[in-house]
Parts: sequence; structure tokens; C-alpha cells
Amino acid sequence: MVGSSTSGAGRLVLDVVELQRRTGAQHDVSASLVLPDLEVGERCVLDGRLDVDLVVEAATEGIVAVGTVRGESCVPCRRCLDDVVEPLEVELREIFERHPTEGETWPIEDERIDLTPVVRELALLGLPLAPVCREDCAGPEPDRFPAMANVEPVEDALTPRDERWAALDDLTFDD
Repeated sequence: MVGSSTSGAGRLVLDVVELQRRTGAQHDVSASLVLPDLEVGERCVLDGRLDVDLVVEAATEGIVAVGTVRGESCVPCRRCLDDVVEPLEVELREIFERHPTEGETWPIEDERIDLTPVVRELALLGLPLAPVCREDCAGPEPDRFPAMANVEPVEDALTPRDERWAALDDLTFDD
């Protein structure tokens, strides 16, 4: 059993003293978090609200956390730029160790694991890159900006010549 845990509006910290006493011991964790600044450019987690459901398990050298992070994303449509709100769900599988490996595992500090930075990172990485509000979205003002299929191709304009390369014009490759 995991000892006390702290889960407030913006933190999820678990005391793992009891859990570490027996390899294979598990504990279920469910929490709701509100994390500020969950945004990348125009993409964000709606209201910073996330639900975390996971199992923490004692392993030989640390703690393994496996579960799901859920929320709602708000991302501009790639065609018309209207907001697209859709469910966000990412899988969490992370390892916590006393001596973490940079970029691979997370620290156990003072017999506690802080899941907040893990959840924050996964939520941001799980934001959709370029959704559309609906499959038939034609973009902004379709009457003013017709689809490219109806537009005549424009002939390429001649690019201005760079005189620094003029000497290459005299080269020939005769055998």
C-alpha cells in the first residue's frame, strides 16, 4: 500500500515507503489535476484539467507507473483555424529510480515520486498536431479562396540570375 499522497490542484506526489518494502507490490492511483500552462503555441489542454488513472508497482530498483492520462485538447483546425475540442488520452509507462538516468527515468526523492512533471510532459506531447474540425472543412471563406483543383497553374517566373555563378555557364562536359 502506498502511504500518503498529495494531490492538489497542481501536484500529484506519492509516498512510496511501504510500496518499496516488497517487490511486486502494487497500488492503484486515481487523481484529477489542474495544471497551469498546458499549452504549446495555440494548442492546449482545455482548462489544464487532467484525470490520471494508473498503477504503481515496486520493482527491483525502483517504481514502475503504468496507466492513462485523460483530458480534452483544444487545437486550431488546420484549414479554417476554428477551435477543435476533442478527447485527449495518452498512455503512461514510466520508471522512477533513486539514481535516475537522464532522459530515461524519473527520480525517487525523499521516498516520494512526483508524477506531476511526467503527466505534464505526456499531456503536452499527446496534443494533436493538425486536426480538422470536420472532414469536409473547406477552410476560411471558401467562396473567396476556391479549392486548388479549380485554379489554373501559374507559370514559373524566371528567377533572377546570380552573376557569381556565371563562370559555370562556360563549363562543358565533353568526353
